[in-house]
Amino acid sequence: MKLSSRDSQTGLSVRNAGKYVTCLDKLGLLTGLIPELENAKGVEQPPEHNWDVFTHTLRTVSAVDFVLGEGDWEYADEKVTAAIPRRPELDKHFKEKVSSGSTRKSILRMAALLHDIGKPDTKAFNNGRMRFLGHSKEGAAVIPAILERLRFSSREMKLVVTEVEHHMRPTQMSQEGLPTDRAIYRYFRDTGEAGLDILFLSLADHLATRGPALICENWTEHTRLVEYVIGKHFDIKNIVRPLKIVDGYDIMNIFGVSPGPEVGELLEAVREAQASGDVNTRDEAIEFIKKYLASLRHDKAENSRKEKKQ
Repeated sequence: MKLSSRDSQTGLSVRNAGKYVTCLDKLGLLTGLIPELENAKGVEQPPEHNWDVFTHTLRTVSAVDFVLGEGDWEYADEKVTAAIPRRPELDKHFKEKVSSGSTRKSILRMAALLHDIGKPDTKAFNNGRMRFLGHSKEGAAVIPAILERLRFSSREMKLVVTEVEHHMRPTQMSQEGLPTDRAIYRYFRDTGEAGLDILFLSLADHLATRGPALICENWTEHTRLVEYVIGKHFDIKNIVRPLKIVDGYDIMNIFGVSPGPEVGELLEAVREAQASGDVNTRDEAIEFIKKYLASLRHDKAENSRKEKKQ
């Protein structure tokens, strides 16, 4: 049975799309469309997960409906619902058209359907503990073939792949408390235009992991982190896209650096310093580069001396 991108996006664009996906599974059609999901059935997960990988996957699509305000979550009370970040800018963002027949909402639902597709092949036990190390990257690697078969556009595929590959990043931005501006900059640098979408995928994944055993304190902490990052994205543009205060020609002309990867490394270091508030002006950027170059060359000299001793 063949499904086009337009057909699949129509199904994933409606309210309560998770219910339709579940119906497809009950009719035996879902794994007919995406056979790669079959391996997820019955794959057990650690105790903090309420369902096996396949059921968790279906529940995550429904949880996406809920966090987008387009569906119910049977285990949510008023406090759980009220904690979800809401902004007019987000409504506009998720309604954005991605390609013919698709929006960011439908793409996010597809990412939810595929976000753990790498788990069956990465399941392992380490000191008696069940792990799925590398499942995000494993899943991202197999998704292009699936979406090409379903006739998704290149932009649609890139968004889904990025969302799946980085779906665990939001909760990894900070080990304790809220993330730093530098961590937020790196997050949006690596996730690009999928950054906001991934934040909501992480919330849906959280709900579909805990199910009826949701710990309200942990949920509130997670939503607070997401809301904080969203605020930085919309309200403090210099964190996500720092203004260009020096360019590659400056680095080559002022510091005598030859064209090549080192120029890009220095520009990236400046952007990170801008995002963290350590650099704000052109003069500060030039002084920063001077010190950064000195540190790089010192490290190279030290490594060279160590190699000679060996």
